[in-house]
Amino acid sequence: MIHFFADQHYGARPGARLHQRLSPSWRGRVLLHEEEWDVLEGGRWQGDCELLVLNMIGGSCGQPHPGEGASRAVRAWCERGGNLLLLHGGSAAFWQWPWWRQAMAMRWVRPEDPDGAPPSFHPVHPYQVRRTGSSHPLVSRLRDMELPQDEIYAGLACAPSLEVLMESRVPEGCFPQCAVAPTPWGGIQLHFLPGHQPEAFQVPPLVENVERCMEYLLV
Repeated sequence: MIHFFADQHYGARPGARLHQRLSPSWRGRVLLHEEEWDVLEGGRWQGDCELLVLNMIGGSCGQPHPGEGASRAVRAWCERGGNLLLLHGGSAAFWQWPWWRQAMAMRWVRPEDPDGAPPSFHPVHPYQVRRTGSSHPLVSRLRDMELPQDEIYAGLACAPSLEVLMESRVPEGCFPQCAVAPTPWGGIQLHFLPGHQPEAFQVPPLVENVERCMEYLLV
């Protein structure tokens, strides 16, 4: 089972909208937990988890930041070599946890970042997403995209281990849109940064790319 934890992201509900657009074969494998923080805290999801997907920012949208039970459960998953698919702000899902910040090879930085890193920012434009010249095997399975006006995440904190697979192109420059790196425990962290507006999930290549990312992480 793929466990997908998402917030409502100020009413936009990107996790739920993405889940609705998945093909039936994938939707049947993905269990969406929209703001089910008790499930995350309880940790029982680890028992049948094949992949952990996050589309949430801890402490945003009026929600509490996940607590110690969630930290133990997520760290146990990572320490087993579990893979992560981090959508939109998923790299900031647990930004208050020091071990999580250190593990992220690409991280959306909150203004109140405990490490004092420069905050990330998000221009708003219609934008192109293009594959890079990376030789990573996932690149050939992804599709270039033309996306409607939305937030484009920029100014993220990036580690040298990060390999960029797709870039967002806007007047402010080119920014990583899909990137991969190992976790400190031998798993894979795959970052895919579509925006959160409802119109984004009407773009078939976006949904197909998420499915290809999940397929790659489940091999």
